[in-house]
Amino acid sequence: MTQSVWGQAPEITVLPPGMDRNGFTRALNELRAIVGADFVYAAPDTVLPYKKRFIPDVEDRHRPSGAVAPQSVEEVQRIVAVANRYRLPLWPVSTGKNMGYGQTCPATTGQMILDLKRMNRIIDIDPELCTALVEPGVTYQQMADYIAEHDLPLWLDVPTVGPIVGPVGNTLDRGVGYTPYGEHFMVQCGMEVVLPDGQLLKTGMGSTRNPSAWQAFKWGYGPYLDGLFTQSNYGIVTKLGMWLMPAPPAYKPFVVRHPDVGDVEAIIDAMRPMRINNIIPNVVLMMSAAYQLAMFNRRSDFFDGEGPIPDGVIADAAEAAGLGMWNTYFALYGTPEMIALNEEIVRQAFEAIGGEVLTEAEMGDNPYFHHHATLMRGGLSLEEIGIVRWRGAGGGLAWFAPVAPARGSESIEQVELAKQILGRYNMDYTSAFAIGSRELHHIVALLYDRSDPDQHRRAERCYEELVTGFGTRGWASYRTGVQSMDLVASQYGDVNRAFNAQLKRAIDPNGIIAPGKSGIA
Repeated sequence: MTQSVWGQAPEITVLPPGMDRNGFTRALNELRAIVGADFVYAAPDTVLPYKKRFIPDVEDRHRPSGAVAPQSVEEVQRIVAVANRYRLPLWPVSTGKNMGYGQTCPATTGQMILDLKRMNRIIDIDPELCTALVEPGVTYQQMADYIAEHDLPLWLDVPTVGPIVGPVGNTLDRGVGYTPYGEHFMVQCGMEVVLPDGQLLKTGMGSTRNPSAWQAFKWGYGPYLDGLFTQSNYGIVTKLGMWLMPAPPAYKPFVVRHPDVGDVEAIIDAMRPMRINNIIPNVVLMMSAAYQLAMFNRRSDFFDGEGPIPDGVIADAAEAAGLGMWNTYFALYGTPEMIALNEEIVRQAFEAIGGEVLTEAEMGDNPYFHHHATLMRGGLSLEEIGIVRWRGAGGGLAWFAPVAPARGSESIEQVELAKQILGRYNMDYTSAFAIGSRELHHIVALLYDRSDPDQHRRAERCYEELVTGFGTRGWASYRTGVQSMDLVASQYGDVNRAFNAQLKRAIDPNGIIAPGKSGIA
């Protein structure tokens, strides 16, 4: 270990902007007095875990200066006071496992990671109201264990790598899951927030004298504030309320296989009315064969030639794996009678467009089906992490996530545009569509070998062209990594950015909370 003796100047990797070595050392010592020396990290070997990332970053623009890990909201408030005195920028993270978006890395070099992993209390789970109140360090695995231990009739809704991530970070970045509660911000209810001046704000009903409805009623009185603290740098969320799904009496997962890439248009148009009318109640995943194969295989298993992997090669491998070129996963929930009625409607809709509607009875132990069947009942899985090694052991992944209305015509245009741009950089089209009630999240996994300098450079340029190329067509990203926050923000126009900046100056005049987050300086 190269951690310094308290009071002595440590070996430092990078200084925060505008700070000299002596000033940073004084700030570190004050932070150690708050949380203890073991939970302040500034030496190169202790900071190393906070530098890990899969995103393209050729010029290494996202290096933290260090990290501090508080255990209570009071410690967060004291840390914020130190940050204001020294103009020390803080980059809050909960579990820091948002793979493909930057993990714990800050938007700009030199920020101090505010690691909230030690704040990991499940404060309350109410089985009658089906609500929860948790701290930022709580993981979905921790919640699942609590629910199982107390035998509660509740389901979680989890993202793809649920065991190691948590609801606070995922909700604040407006992430999604795959049950009927898949829109995580929609089922969020109440926050506790440390503001940049150290004050403690409780949103919704939380600031009333007897906040018994804090997790029951979202809106409170006056302007609705919770949205201000998602994808922003206006405060540090230290508690988050959420609604949980009652365990249904029955659950039946499905996959619909389609044989051609061009089938995407018909699939979307068939799915849209069933989502709007809530016949299919959960967030639907329509997975490309290439994305599915990348979960459990390596590209070299199928193809070692130049350029993007050909559709014909993917089609052959998909057939051998029991997959179509598109694999649409959804589930039905409720009583057996309700499921049987809706299944008939669903089968007619998809069989009319050439889809092969399959259940667990036909798919058996197919690992791809099992993975999605697990997610759609709120189950935990780490299988999807395997995609980062598709192009090599160097592990490169950047999510590109443009949004469009759920229209088949726009989906096929998006597929064509994505394949054109990716092809220019010899990148494969590995993608999925998450189908909400009226919108499409076109989730493109830009997979490359980060240890290969040429692939790394091409991935960085490719991502930039994806953002601008789709943005020109009105398909801006709903979420992005730290390497492209400014670029994505620019797709939303000058007035939007100026208003966000005006709020930032009013709320955080010293600019200490996550400068650059979501393009907000």
